[in-house]
Amino acid sequence: MPPVVPCHCTQCRKWSGHFWAATSVAMADFRLIRDEGLRWFRASDTASRGFCALCGSSLFWKPDGRDRMSLPPRAVNGPKGLVTGHHIFMDEAGDYYRMSDGRPHYPGDDAA
Repeated sequence: MPPVVPCHCTQCRKWSGHFWAATSVAMADFRLIRDEGLRWFRASDTASRGFCALCGSSLFWKPDGRDRMSLPPRAVNGPKGLVTGHHIFMDEAGDYYRMSDGRPHYPGDDAA
């Protein structure tokens, strides 16, 4: 799996209550074990978000027209072996925190 990418955009901060850290998976490799309570909504003109209507957990971010979906590391069963990669949308980060973990910061989600 790709590294975990903390996203500091306004939408993710509202969605999570702080910033949202997620990895991604190719849709062809994704297997949902149980969909009880799973709900989707249009989060923007370009993406949808999935959440659990039973417990309120934020679960997925699915951009339109892409074959990948983002999900929080805690949603992956078994050993993960994941590491934190770069941060995105730091220009939208809350004024109450600063990241000092030494990871690169990119202005958007199109980091090379």
